[in-house]
Amino acid sequence: MIESINAPTYQTGDRPYRVGFLLIDNFTLVALATAIEPLRMANQLMGRELYNWQLLSADGQTARASDGMTVVPDAGIDDSGEYDLVIVVGGVNVTQSFSSREVQWLRGQARRNVVLGALCTGAYVLASAGLLDGYACSAHWESLAALRERFSQVRCNNRLYTLDRDRLTCTGGNVPMHMMLTLLARRHGQSLANAISDMFVCDRQREDSEEQPVPLRKQLVAAQPKLAEVAQLMEANIEEPVELRELAELAGISRRQLERLFLKHLGCTPSRYYLKLRLDRARQLLKQTSCSIVDIASMCGFVSATHFSRCYRKYMGTAPKAARAAVYTIHQTDEVEHQPRSSAREALQRAQAEPTYGVFTAPSSTQESVGTGGLV
Repeated sequence: MIESINAPTYQTGDRPYRVGFLLIDNFTLVALATAIEPLRMANQLMGRELYNWQLLSADGQTARASDGMTVVPDAGIDDSGEYDLVIVVGGVNVTQSFSSREVQWLRGQARRNVVLGALCTGAYVLASAGLLDGYACSAHWESLAALRERFSQVRCNNRLYTLDRDRLTCTGGNVPMHMMLTLLARRHGQSLANAISDMFVCDRQREDSEEQPVPLRKQLVAAQPKLAEVAQLMEANIEEPVELRELAELAGISRRQLERLFLKHLGCTPSRYYLKLRLDRARQLLKQTSCSIVDIASMCGFVSATHFSRCYRKYMGTAPKAARAAVYTIHQTDEVEHQPRSSAREALQRAQAEPTYGVFTAPSSTQESVGTGGLV
């Protein structure tokens, strides 16, 4: 029987807890590092090997991270040993970066009652294997749209990380460290997790109940709570857009006040901002799913595929079909012959095929007024 990771347990015996990290092509290096380091520090502080770990790739060959750095794994999945926990490390363009071979291997691990986890976008791989059906799941915000649309049996949430029975999933960045600290606290007690935090100069252990910040809304919550509330309502109602009058009523302000807030702090009308949200969601679905353009138009609240295509081309500068094709074709940023390979250039080329590439816009004079009481 699989031991629940939600209940406190304490390691007994001499055998280390065995962890395998499956590196998906273009995995995120920071997610891998922040997941491993708490295990290393647990061994160091306890003076014995509580944990050992192996890095795995599908064929045992060098794995390339999204920043172009390469990692030599300890083994391929066919030559790997036995594990107590296997964690999938995802990253850039995850929907195109794994194979049926890895899916089958993960299913085999589940049949052996191995606890399974995922970092960053790795939850998409577990979901594709049917191993998150009926489970609560956290994933990086840029992959949530694809997860929700394709895997209806997965209970996706916006929390930083989730420990649900024999599954543990989390977002990206340094969040894996906090998830692993929680796992260590439940296995060995909070005092060890606190000691590890002290060694990493980490002032607090983030809770699994905390939500990951949505890029714009986090900047507005403190300075303009009404504006943040409306932005959140818009994000939650993409498929069936809510009328501006109703949004204003829900926020407890007039429509005129709502329009003033958007113009003053975001430099655009509420309608324009809402449309941009819907188009951003459409871009994610185009690049992360195989849904038809007609279906994506409906999912993002457009009355027809023609209307959707016209809006997408106008505001994104390219047609929806071209945006989808970019996933399969890496654009060359420099065509000079005989130029040495650059990891940074390759990372940029991969990023150009990502749904979030180019989303950032330098703040205008109006946008800079957000949060004038402190750093944004």
